[in-house]
Amino acid sequence: MFKLLAYLSLLVLTLTPFFRRLALSGGGEYIGLLSDAGVGLLLLVLLVWAPRPVRILLALLWTAFMIGAHELVAAMNRLPTWQDLHYLTNPDFVQKSASGFNFSAPGLVWPLAVSALLVAVLPLARPRLRYAVPLLAVGVAILGLHTHLSLARDDLAVIPRHNALHWFIIDTFFAPPPLTAEDLANFQLPSGLDRADLDGSPLMLKGKAKNVLIITLEGIPGLYHPEIRQAMGVRDYDKVTMTRLAESTPGAMLIPDFTVHSHQTIRGLYALLCGDFSKQSWSTAKAVELSGNPQRAAQCLPAQLAAHGWENHYLQGAGLAFMGKDRFMPLIGFDEVHGSEWFTEPNPYPFEWGAIDAVLFRGARAYIADLRKKEKPWMLTLLTVGTHQPYAVPDEIVARYPDRRAATVDQLDQALGRFIDDLRADGVLEDTLVIIASDESHGAEIGDWTSSWGLGMILAPEDEALPRLKPGGYGLVDTEISILDYLGLPVPEGVIGRSFFRDYETPREMVAFTASKRRRHTADNLRYECSDDGRCRVGKADSLLGPPPAEFTRDTQGRRNPVFLIDAALDRKLLPKAGARVLDFADGEIRSLPEKIRSEWSDTLVGAQGLDFPANSRVHVSIRVKMLQAPPEGVQLKLILKMWEHTINSIPYPEFPVLRAQEEGTVEFFFDNPEERRSFSFHLIGEGKDAIVQMEEFKVSVEI
Repeated sequence: MFKLLAYLSLLVLTLTPFFRRLALSGGGEYIGLLSDAGVGLLLLVLLVWAPRPVRILLALLWTAFMIGAHELVAAMNRLPTWQDLHYLTNPDFVQKSASGFNFSAPGLVWPLAVSALLVAVLPLARPRLRYAVPLLAVGVAILGLHTHLSLARDDLAVIPRHNALHWFIIDTFFAPPPLTAEDLANFQLPSGLDRADLDGSPLMLKGKAKNVLIITLEGIPGLYHPEIRQAMGVRDYDKVTMTRLAESTPGAMLIPDFTVHSHQTIRGLYALLCGDFSKQSWSTAKAVELSGNPQRAAQCLPAQLAAHGWENHYLQGAGLAFMGKDRFMPLIGFDEVHGSEWFTEPNPYPFEWGAIDAVLFRGARAYIADLRKKEKPWMLTLLTVGTHQPYAVPDEIVARYPDRRAATVDQLDQALGRFIDDLRADGVLEDTLVIIASDESHGAEIGDWTSSWGLGMILAPEDEALPRLKPGGYGLVDTEISILDYLGLPVPEGVIGRSFFRDYETPREMVAFTASKRRRHTADNLRYECSDDGRCRVGKADSLLGPPPAEFTRDTQGRRNPVFLIDAALDRKLLPKAGARVLDFADGEIRSLPEKIRSEWSDTLVGAQGLDFPANSRVHVSIRVKMLQAPPEGVQLKLILKMWEHTINSIPYPEFPVLRAQEEGTVEFFFDNPEERRSFSFHLIGEGKDAIVQMEEFKVSVEI
């Protein structure tokens, strides 16, 4: 009896993804079914013949991975890659994302969880090893057939073709190394990706608005706006519609063909505010690299506006430390930067990430009222967080919607619509240019291309001069040049893109890296989609966005396809051509220390995380702090080095001295990187009752 139950539990554990896909898609995702079956059979063999402690560990890891992978698919419509591991090393991120255990697919979670528990508690006598051979052969044969079919249909999205673990392994072990400076030595970016294009015909003379408001919506695709959806040819989607936003903006200029260039908020904000493409890879974000390039930081929108008399403010619903926005925003010219700590109104229901969207917009209305009392023109950038998983919505509201994400999007829609109406009633829209955009797209089940489709809307005092639907392709990269063009301000040399406020007769270059695909649209109306293994498809299309072209044939250039060269060149734009790359993570900030350290991540004093160091490089670290206030026994700061989830103990460095009030301490050391290091993090932590420290210097220099 127990033996039969043990084997049945193993079957349920390993084949639940297969049966769930079969139940949802029938045979429609036959390639993905082969992946689920092959991986499940090989895992079954491993679990049956593994020693019991190994079996229990593998069962728990498999369960956790599959549940987490499905939640990522539900939240972002993409499968996990090995670069996502660094999120697991951040307890604050994991705790907030998993808050409430509001799983999107209980039909997957409970069979996996219960069967894993049974596998852990039930004894199992291992059969003779020779019985494993037929199962191994079948599993390998299934995966071989899957590989053949998957490569033949690489025009399809990754999700319907792969089991999550299968894709994770492919991405980890079979992706080629990134292109190097030598590979790019004689390569020139297409001009459409490397210059400011103001050659279009202006829609108006210099704009009337003196103030600028940028409303950045977490993860929202253009799909949710009814007119934008229709303009892009999507007819059959009715899961969620931002009706309230549409009703409150009858005079807005809509940009249906609007691209977000990558996943991750900090990358989207960089493209939005700095007039440059975010990285088309998962390596160190340009927002971090910008700390080593103050000249380029001074070309970002807030710094440019400040140079011409504007006052710049940033306000978001979440805390600032995650992704280093507490460093990035002041670096690019914001005068005031505030996160969740700024809000005094409590949330009406718990939400781990910070202020829900309704609270954010009510706070923003008051913030704008204060700004309007001043004589200076102002720019305010807002970032919502309510539509970030696990979603800011109470359970009683979720019951009225298809899923939790749809419910939260509707809550955002209601709050944003009220906010726009309030701004109109307050007279703000009479002298303020309003840009509504998304930082990234959480995608949709209608196609993986929606992960590159953002929301683009413009509200301006002279709305009668603007078309309702703006033709042409645009993206986050175009925001800075558009605002400068509207205000009649010069465009600095490093800023690229096209202006929303001009009409262009020719198609344009556009790129994106989302849902594990690299996408490029050329000035000749060719659309490329490539995976990291060098397999690309190409076809005639008017846009980077939309369903793949009917004639979407395989490109034969492989890894020499310009898509890969373009992405690598864009990724290296902020790196010095020679000499050291200097990343600066401190500039005199004053930090309070916790009485007791709770987490290496949440209590770190600097945002020096997720760094990449190339092979054959040398890193110089220089830290200087001043203890402004300390308990009588003093404070000893501690530096921890990590790569992915592992603490690095092989790099020697000196300890900090015990510091008392008004004492200064320094630490300086070098280390070599014979091989590439990725997702490297520095955590500087300390504890002491009422202790306060000033971060005078934290420099990381990378010499190649």
